Amino acid sequence: MLEQYKGCLLGAALGDALGMPNETAPPRLHAPLRMFRKAYKGHPNDALAPGQFTDDTQMMMIAGRLIADREYSEDAYATALSDTYNSGRLRFPDSAIHAACERLKKSSWKEAAVNSSTSGCVPLAVPFALAFTDLIECSERLVVACSVTHTHPGALAGAVTVATLIRATLAGDPDPLARAAATALREDELLGVRVREAIRLADESGISIQGACERIGSDSSVYQTVPLAFFLSRRIDDPDELLEIASQTGGNADTIAFICGAYIGAKLGKSSLPQDLLEHLESRDMIEQLGTDLLRRTGHPIPGGAE
Repeated sequence: MLEQYKGCLLGAALGDALGMPNETAPPRLHAPLRMFRKAYKGHPNDALAPGQFTDDTQMMMIAGRLIADREYSEDAYATALSDTYNSGRLRFPDSAIHAACERLKKSSWKEAAVNSSTSGCVPLAVPFALAFTDLIECSERLVVACSVTHTHPGALAGAVTVATLIRATLAGDPDPLARAAATALREDELLGVRVREAIRLADESGISIQGACERIGSDSSVYQTVPLAFFLSRRIDDPDELLEIASQTGGNADTIAFICGAYIGAKLGKSSLPQDLLEHLESRDMIEQLGTDLLRRTGHPIPGGAE
């Protein structure tokens, strides 16, 4: 299980770092590149080095560390997120996260969240899914955590859908993608319909990856980001190829690849991820340690007493 926990977190960060230079850019599915790169000059992420990740992984790490240390509360998360933003260290937050952080300067978290369907809160799904093994408890806690920045039902449903995917994968569900799609349908009908359609497209041999991506879309809305991540996760079995393709979708490529990486890492474990890329991933040791600490948080025995 430790291999899966570390794989989930590392896969998410790896996808995020690979997608970082492609965020807001056009898709590159015709000529995908398997490497870390810098963003082009003038891009919002152009200060980041190859192998560095975006605000998605930063938020995952902030919430995950608080949870692992049993110090999590919405107040603590809002304070840590706000401090990161105010110091200029939060990397290209989406419009909703930006607006919420601006509001946090003058209001408590209960008044700061915005009614946006962007995917900015979805990364919180990963640490919550790893820490809370009961899916009902996980979902309830996650919705409140996401409410620090988002109030839109679709955004909250997107986070719960991804958490269900991770939790079902770790539990050995025979079809975690379908299980998560059913959750999406219960939480938000539009999201559920689009996720189910994405899975259906993935099972059809007659449509290409590029054709499906154009049909589903890759913008920052949960109604495109989450379905596209599900399509790719269903269609592509090889972790290396999945991360390569997901990170080249353009638009919200960093979050799409983040979700795909979290899923495949949870499914196949740390050893399945491209080791040459992991060697150059920012904060790899910290991410692995968080995996150990989140597993310990569940009460599961740690193999060999790993620190």
